[in-house]
Parts: sequence; C-alpha cells; structure tokens
Amino acid sequence: MDFIKLATDRFSTRDFSEKMIEAEKLEIIKEAAKIAPTAKNNQPQVVYMLKSKEALEKIRENTRCSFNAPVVFAICIDESKQWKQPFTGEYMGNVDAAIVTTHMMLAAESVGLGSCFVCYFDVDKFKKEFNIPNHITPVALLPVGYKSSVCEPSERHFMRNKTEDFIFEL
Repeated sequence: MDFIKLATDRFSTRDFSEKMIEAEKLEIIKEAAKIAPTAKNNQPQVVYMLKSKEALEKIRENTRCSFNAPVVFAICIDESKQWKQPFTGEYMGNVDAAIVTTHMMLAAESVGLGSCFVCYFDVDKFKKEFNIPNHITPVALLPVGYKSSVCEPSERHFMRNKTEDFIFEL
C-alpha cells in the first residue's frame, strides 16, 4: 500500500471487534513507536500497553473513548528527556508524543487494524491508577484493534481543506 492511500484509508476507529490482536502485529506497532523521529532524537516517549483485564477496566473507567478496544496504548513523555526549543523556551515533548502516536496509528492501519488518537481522559486519574512516576506525563491514548463489522469513518473524516488554503509558497 502506498503512503497516500494508507493515510487516506485510515480513519478514527470508534467501534472494535472482540478479536484479539496477534503478537506480531503488536510488535510492528511497538517498532513504529521506537523509530519515530523526536526533537534532537532525545526519544522522551514512554509507552504503556494496556491489555490485561484489570488495565482495560481501569482505562474504561477513566474515559469513554477506549471504545472497548482489546489493547490501549498510553503514549507519555519523560519530562527529563524532552528537548527545549531555545528560541521560544517551549518543551517539545507533546510534539514528540504526537509524532510517535501518528507512527503507531499508521503502523496499525498497515497491518489491518484500526485505531483512534484520544486525548479525552483524566491524566491525573490515569497517573494515580497506574502508579505513573511524577516525571512521566501522559499525552494520548491509542485504542487499537480490529474494526467491527459496522465501523465506518465519521462524516467529518472526508472534510478536507483545499491545499491552496493552507500551503503557501514564499
């Protein structure tokens, strides 16, 4: 599958089947997280793979946006490793986490799985429930699994700006 087709076909999956994910497919997603580019290659990402019954129950109590996926990745950053942009003073950990999550989403799609980038969860509750150290900051959740037989992209998925409305040649 070429990249543009892969990126176009991928949509936010909000209804997963109960089919379990093969270990090889999870390994591909984890590899995609490992090779994702990060600012100054500091690699501040910390990823938790939630797949035990207990972990999935906890995340489902935290957010309605796990969509009963059989696996939910929690993408976090280690604040001590994130790069600080010297001109603005901004830390780039959230950007790094978004890049890592995007790589994981596209890897999931490439092996026939659906996913959904989720930021709607209680970060403090997550940290407490999973005993996450203070210097680790959760940024996104990524429910992953096989799309259900009735899963369809939302109508907003097909809404796109015209290229000339956001790309400007200088």
